[in-house]
Amino acid sequence: MKGYTRIDPEPFPSHTLTRVERPTTTIHDDKVQRVREKDAGFIKAATGDYGPVLEREFKRFIRKHPLGGALSSIRTAMMPLQDGAVAPNKAPLPGDLETLTRHIKETAYFLRADQVGVCRLPPYAVYSDTVEMFNLDAGEKPVELPHKYAIAILVDQDWRTADASSGHDWISGSMSMLAYANSGFIANILADYIRRLGYPAQAHHAPSYRVVVPPILLWAGLGEMSRIGDCVVNPFLGPRFKAAVVTTDLPLLPDKPIDFGLQDFCSKCKKCARECPSGALSDGGKEMHNGYEKWPTDVKKCTSMRVGNQKGSCCGTCITVCPWNKPYTPLHRAVGWAMRHSGLARSLAIRGDDLMGYGRPDSRKKWWLDLEDVDGELQVPVAGKE
Repeated sequence: MKGYTRIDPEPFPSHTLTRVERPTTTIHDDKVQRVREKDAGFIKAATGDYGPVLEREFKRFIRKHPLGGALSSIRTAMMPLQDGAVAPNKAPLPGDLETLTRHIKETAYFLRADQVGVCRLPPYAVYSDTVEMFNLDAGEKPVELPHKYAIAILVDQDWRTADASSGHDWISGSMSMLAYANSGFIANILADYIRRLGYPAQAHHAPSYRVVVPPILLWAGLGEMSRIGDCVVNPFLGPRFKAAVVTTDLPLLPDKPIDFGLQDFCSKCKKCARECPSGALSDGGKEMHNGYEKWPTDVKKCTSMRVGNQKGSCCGTCITVCPWNKPYTPLHRAVGWAMRHSGLARSLAIRGDDLMGYGRPDSRKKWWLDLEDVDGELQVPVAGKE
């Protein structure tokens, strides 16, 4: 491995991004408190905190579309693989951290990750207490995660499908499950591999995270905080991804956070807030919350739309309409480069995105079937007949 250089190191040119010492979102590290998983919107829906309708719909909102159900089953089946025994003897690994880190990243890319980043695991990125998604009656359990590093893995939700989708139709849940399942697949294998090298490692993926993902993505240089709630936007994938994480004690070389102008962009754009069908996203300024500076989100409204959507499966409209959600073509590479380097280009791109009609579904590219599981029987939903 020593001296090894890959000509095409990854799918996207992350080495060209501007690296900074801290995330572009203000974070007062000493004021950020660890949070309970039970306070997340989906858990509140599942436990009835948002009412009996969402409690009932939570049990079916992804599985009511057959493809979403198939992907969800695979995702859930991988949960027992997240942790395991560590080999008693450490492998003879390279002593150079840069070489070893490159090897781990390349392994993730070999497994078909779209973006990979490494950071020191912030203590506040670990849940204080967690719950078992499929056994909520078991109550909360305190989380102990002494690992030093986090490896973040991003997987694309598929541009072609996003271009054909409204973001809140019958394929929207399956797009999420595709990326959740694939990122979980990569994380589980990578964690197992690291354990075989003689170091503890644990995979964290939906629906069983022990870590809060956004701060890890920020510190691992995979994006900036956006107006889309607690969503991190990547300069190449936009918000069109799902993430899994591997935490470990394997010595690694952390990446630095990035600055590609997103704080300026999101302060001007506001398209996600305008197009959000639930009205959950704010078009105002940032606020401080638990030591973070962020654009506020009405979590109950967002969760109600995603879980209670009666004309589709889940919702990702904000992802669909975001101007950073583009294919990686020569034209969009050039526009993306300009947006990362020029405030004027960002302003022009915001106007141009609407003028070019981006964010509207292209029905010619639709390939999925609108089907809904109603009490075990697949039916064409009313919304699918419109």
